[in-house]
Amino acid sequence: MTQNAVPARVRPPVSPRRVVTALVLDVVLVLAFVLIGRSSHDEGFSIVGTLMTWWPFLLGLAVGWLATRAWRYPFAPVLPGIPIWLFTVVVGMLFRVLSGQDVAVSFVIVTIIVLGVFLLGWRLIAGLVLRRRR
Repeated sequence: MTQNAVPARVRPPVSPRRVVTALVLDVVLVLAFVLIGRSSHDEGFSIVGTLMTWWPFLLGLAVGWLATRAWRYPFAPVLPGIPIWLFTVVVGMLFRVLSGQDVAVSFVIVTIIVLGVFLLGWRLIAGLVLRRRR
């Protein structure tokens, strides 16, 4: 390969709009997970309670975005999607424990499933829609 040759798989730059859209979707879906969980346990809505439940998972989401540099290809389900999902769950649970919040096995299982469906699901749907447009 010569010095001026372009590698076969060069991704075009991602628009800032897509990056912001992906980040907002992830944040909103993690918040939806928290709100659904709190309401299903009759904890009701309170800003303080919601923030206490949300912040560990939001921190995990941020770690996932930074670790994968998700802004380079934010809609991809495998990379960064799967690591973002796993970082959100693992870091979220770790910081729940460190902050004295409950972490029952059933909660961990539900968290893995729901956040997987949310954080990977929208990426899979977006991929199908974008492929159909091409």
